[in-house]
Amino acid sequence: MNKEKMIAGVCALILLLTPFASGYAGWGDFLKTVQKTLDGSSGTSQGEIVDALKEALEIGTAKTVQALSQLDGYYGNPKLKIPLPQSVQTAEGVLRATGFGAPVDAFELSMNRAAEQAAPEAEALFVDAIKAMTISDATQILKGADNAATVYFKDKTSSQLQDIFKPIVHASMETVGVTQTYQSVSEKIQTIPFAANYALDLDAYVTEKSIDGLFIRLAEEEARIRNDPAARVTDLLKKVFQ
Repeated sequence: MNKEKMIAGVCALILLLTPFASGYAGWGDFLKTVQKTLDGSSGTSQGEIVDALKEALEIGTAKTVQALSQLDGYYGNPKLKIPLPQSVQTAEGVLRATGFGAPVDAFELSMNRAAEQAAPEAEALFVDAIKAMTISDATQILKGADNAATVYFKDKTSSQLQDIFKPIVHASMETVGVTQTYQSVSEKIQTIPFAANYALDLDAYVTEKSIDGLFIRLAEEEARIRNDPAARVTDLLKKVFQ
């Protein structure tokens, strides 16, 4: 593997996570160890580096999940916000024109609140995926594309996330009133002449969009760090050498 690319890849994985792990002891020492290992001046093994990366990933994914779990973690981010289903979007103009805008807004907000409540469930799955990471997995991530780490998590956790998120989303939707507001909006749509009547699995829709948002967040952070060397250096100085 090209040494410079390996170093950049290691930095990317570390610094993908350091914005969420400020103050974590040992980041500077770990980076120095990686550099010494790559130039052959350290007795640190490749396996030990992978173990350190696993620890870093555990910290970073935990902080990422926490950010999405906060109020407006989804709703306040235009790229992650769960949009109205297509059937509602189609009739949205008529709904608002007939004074039904408030229920539409309440429905959209409640879907995003359900996603924010479900987000913490991702953390345990990410931890399991990290623990299962092999030296080969880590090497592929370091040598891979801008979203290689995100693709790894997606491959290892998507199916389980679907299974775990769906009942949590369902319960959350009951709590925050998603189902009730959707029924209200849906009934109103049915009174609109020529409005299309779409069958919608609301649990599946909100679950899918919740998981999509989770991986979008991870991919954005990974790409930003990998493609901005100046940002890597600045973040490292600020977060580690302080």
